[in-house]
Amino acid sequence: MSPRSVLRATVDLPPGARSAAAARHLVGQVLEAWSAEGFRDDAVLLVSELVSNVIRHVIGGTVMRIEVRLSEPGLHVAVIDSSAAPPTRRSGGSHGGHGLSLVSVVAHRWGSEAHGSGKRVWFELAPADTG
Repeated sequence: MSPRSVLRATVDLPPGARSAAAARHLVGQVLEAWSAEGFRDDAVLLVSELVSNVIRHVIGGTVMRIEVRLSEPGLHVAVIDSSAAPPTRRSGGSHGGHGLSLVSVVAHRWGSEAHGSGKRVWFELAPADTG
């Protein structure tokens, strides 16, 4: 990839039970098509966590959007939903609650920001040799 090239993909999914699996599959396929398999395992894990959070916590949500961007510094993945409530790290238990803690450990950087009437929660992965 040249230093100035950027690859982007966006997909909209309903906030339903099958969307986490669909997000994992789609992100994995996009990274394979971009010859960026080195990001695959972590990206698939973390996008699944973010999508699962939307499914669990955004009540009456409409379509969620997943954005994937690959550029020279690394991989940026965001999940946009219709809730303005900021993401909250919870102490995990047997029924979940590990999502954002996992994101904070695995991702190079992560955060959230307002997006329209909702929010965008994102993470970045650095290449293994610079992470």
